[in-house]
Amino acid sequence: MSDIKTIFITGTAGFIGFHLARELLDHGFRVVGYDGMTDYYDVTLKQKRQQMLLQSEHFSCVNGMLEDFDLLSKTITDAAPDAIVHLAAQAGVRYSLENPRAYVESNLVGTFNVMEMARELQVGHLLMASTSSVYGANTEMPFSEDQKTETPLTLYAATKKANEGMGHSYAHLWKIPTTMFRFFTVYGPWGRPDLALYKFVKAGLAGDTIDVYNHGQMARDFTFIDDLVKGIRLLIDAVPVEGEPVSEADTLSPVAPYRVVNIGNGEKVNLFDFIDEIEVSLGFEIKKNFMEIQKGDVPGTWASSELLEQLTGYRPNTPTAEGIRRFVDWYRGYHG
Repeated sequence: MSDIKTIFITGTAGFIGFHLARELLDHGFRVVGYDGMTDYYDVTLKQKRQQMLLQSEHFSCVNGMLEDFDLLSKTITDAAPDAIVHLAAQAGVRYSLENPRAYVESNLVGTFNVMEMARELQVGHLLMASTSSVYGANTEMPFSEDQKTETPLTLYAATKKANEGMGHSYAHLWKIPTTMFRFFTVYGPWGRPDLALYKFVKAGLAGDTIDVYNHGQMARDFTFIDDLVKGIRLLIDAVPVEGEPVSEADTLSPVAPYRVVNIGNGEKVNLFDFIDEIEVSLGFEIKKNFMEIQKGDVPGTWASSELLEQLTGYRPNTPTAEGIRRFVDWYRGYHG
């Protein structure tokens, strides 16, 4: 482990931020969190996550919006972090069709504010979340980080693509070591209620029907939350150094201490197989309503995790069946 001790994380009441904070606390880091507690989904779930984190003496947090630069600035300055992990964002591919302004304000203005603080404090490593959605209309799989990402299909994907460009420019101008990671369909306990697994299990247990888009002809690289946050933790120490690529596959910029890394399970799972595993965990079949593909959706995702493994020696490996079982166990316990 490097000498990094204090990590500032945006979005610690969120699904991924909560799990990352727990992972870092378990490994001896001090964590300072920042979260807007927005009502995009049930705030009670966010509050319970935050309460769990607050049981640790090495965790503290401030509730505030990324757009509130004065509060964000004070919080980060007081934290004096060794690294910043920027996860907070307006998430959700489909919601970006309904409320596009939220994505501009949070994902563009909010990310700019975080980068400004990284510049001002000359932070040792800035890590920021991107998404597999930036691969857009690409069809060549598995998706590797060196593929072009010029065809985003939603505003959500476009804002994340913009974040990558913003991050590169700041890394070049101000020599801020920056890592962007592209997440692939993250799932697991304490997940977001708008995610497919949560909705399918909720509907199944209630005896309701689930909507299966594109008549089930979909595939995703499902990444279990524990694998994802372990990957992020290990990447904190994989600080990009300009002019020092780790391999020919490294995405290290030729003009900046900046790279992009996929974090995915490295396996393409058919939607029907995913639903089958949910039914096995529940012990019964779920009623299904087959529908056309939704606007902005892509039929498939699949990550190459080679660069992650080269940088960290780690590759996500939780089988989908195990991850689903662990989610169902959590769901039944949480909802009684």
